Amino acid sequence: MDEIVNAVCVNMAERYEVPVTSVEVELLYDEDQGFSAEVTIQERSRILIEANLKEAIMRYMLTEYDQRVYPSQIQLDVEDEIWADISEETE
Repeated sequence: MDEIVNAVCVNMAERYEVPVTSVEVELLYDEDQGFSAEVTIQERSRILIEANLKEAIMRYMLTEYDQRVYPSQIQLDVEDEIWADISEETE
């Protein structure tokens, strides 16, 4: 979960040209709506959908691990916390 939050923080900080430390992220899961995140930047709140989360994870994997990942390889899941499973093969 921490790396998903880091991925979203880094992605949003780059997108809005603000320091990473000014980005707050809360990951959310709803049975009807699926995965999302509430992001607060400079006292403004935004809601990201699952596709946005996967985009952030893809960029994070490339910049932090030099690993190209595609959305079809990322599976978000929730048990006690939200986590991402990244498969080796593309579909």
